[in-house]
Amino acid sequence: MSDLPALSEISHSASGPNSPLAQSLSILFEHSTVLISRLEPQLTKFFSDSEATPLPSYSELIDKALGLIASWDLSLQSQFISGHPRIGETKNLSSLSAKEQGGRTGVDPTPPEVLARLSHLNACYEARYPGLRYITFVNGRSRQAIAEEMEDKLGFAHSLSPDTPSVGDIESIDIENEEWVAELRRAVSDIGLIAKSRLVALGLE
Repeated sequence: MSDLPALSEISHSASGPNSPLAQSLSILFEHSTVLISRLEPQLTKFFSDSEATPLPSYSELIDKALGLIASWDLSLQSQFISGHPRIGETKNLSSLSAKEQGGRTGVDPTPPEVLARLSHLNACYEARYPGLRYITFVNGRSRQAIAEEMEDKLGFAHSLSPDTPSVGDIESIDIENEEWVAELRRAVSDIGLIAKSRLVALGLE
């Protein structure tokens, strides 16, 4: 049975931090302050508009949310993606995040050296792109595969070293630089892919 409230509840309830819409957004996108303080009220206003068409599907909800997020200033979009856990985190994950990151029944646990490498790569990425967090649509891939993807993004050799290259040697990209913005846009887009894959996992797509 789905954990998501019914579409009729989502589109006809009053705005609030515990509204059916807020619950749905937290499940699909992961909870964050800006999601509740900015996105939920914006979507509630859209649904309350007498000219707005009834919400036809959860997929349409995701698309509408992504359209609004794309209109926010960059700092708010950065806050939004920071609601997602870092790749390789193993604690305080939602059940959906745990499954997406490889914590699935019957799958061998990720080796500790891979988790250590991912922790270092996250620190390197965040030094390269201040204010951003590495987000990717895992889509069933192992954490080892994601580590290699991160290394390719950062221009690093594939390795299991927990501390090389040094974070202190990473040259930062200026915030709102074209490359920085491109990474932000990619992260938001991948969160949309993750949200839609969650509909499949919940049996709603």
